[in-house]
Amino acid sequence: MSTTTSHTPESGGPAEGTARPGRLIRNEATTEIPVHLLFRDDAHPAPVPLRPAVVARRQGTGEQPRLRRPAAARPAPAVEVDPDLVERPARVLPGAAGVLAGVCGVAGCLVTSWWAGVLPLLAAVPPSPGAGLGAAQWAAYAGAGALGLFGLGGLARGRTGRAWVLGLFGRYRGTVRRTGLMWVNPLLLRRRVDVRLRHWRSEPMPAADRNGVPLHVVTLVVWRVRDTARASLAVEDHETYLRECVEAALARVPVGVPGGGRGAVEAAGDALTRLVAADMAPVGLQVFSVRPVRVEYAPEIAAAMYRRRIAALDAEQRAHVLTSVVDSVEDTVTRLTMRGLVELDDYERKVLVRDLTVAFCAGRAEAGP
Repeated sequence: MSTTTSHTPESGGPAEGTARPGRLIRNEATTEIPVHLLFRDDAHPAPVPLRPAVVARRQGTGEQPRLRRPAAARPAPAVEVDPDLVERPARVLPGAAGVLAGVCGVAGCLVTSWWAGVLPLLAAVPPSPGAGLGAAQWAAYAGAGALGLFGLGGLARGRTGRAWVLGLFGRYRGTVRRTGLMWVNPLLLRRRVDVRLRHWRSEPMPAADRNGVPLHVVTLVVWRVRDTARASLAVEDHETYLRECVEAALARVPVGVPGGGRGAVEAAGDALTRLVAADMAPVGLQVFSVRPVRVEYAPEIAAAMYRRRIAALDAEQRAHVLTSVVDSVEDTVTRLTMRGLVELDDYERKVLVRDLTVAFCAGRAEAGP
């Protein structure tokens, strides 16, 4: 810090008409402030324009001062899923096509056996002029067997509330939501997915109320699989992912304390539903509701909170009893004086109020709550 000063006579101030040099305080991280402005005795000093604060400025570098700018709040990163991974219907054939192909394959094997002369002789089947199993017979066997296996092996039965996610060599090939007998390419890998409306009751999960008191909350989640492709392929296990998202939402949303009223629990349920639904939408799950069904204090503070609750109820009961006694005493004294039954000065009124208060309190104590 460098300070520029000027010597003035001790007996008097500076001579009239002579300019008083300015005394300044300079700093490499602040603006210039005149020293005499810090000790002015004016009743109404003139306003001093304020300059924006400077973050830093190094001497001799010619660097311009930089102003402080509030850091912009960064939004939470969104969950990114492959945009091409969207559910689409797979190509399947009616079950009759698979049955027909299987029957044709079996019939082809029988005809080939008759052709090769290995079919047992029956009365209704004339003998074949074939000379045994040759290359042509083996080729016919292979074709007929492959046709039968391909036709019968692709038969599948679709059920209501179930879907198949089909894949071939790691690539998604479509989803089957049809019911009844159908034929699916047997080379495709099938993964069964439950698309019914489901509910999941969680185990006690850690949470907190608005004051940060630890709680244990059991939630009921109603959900279903909306996009089978993302639910099966975007995450390893969508049910485990749902549980973890519910636990993360409980850590962000304060839950009403036990006995705190239904409105607080409903508000917490609405907030939990919005958060979990937003987290599960990218992976193809539709969440309808997340409701706390049981809220209790954590074991380490349950006893302390129980004592605190009992003390609060006791204090509330005492306040109610005291209010009733005071109202009764006031009503009694007012009636006695207004009807002219007694004439009381201030001392006698105080004594009467005290005696009535003691009597009413003793009577309520004997009667019980």
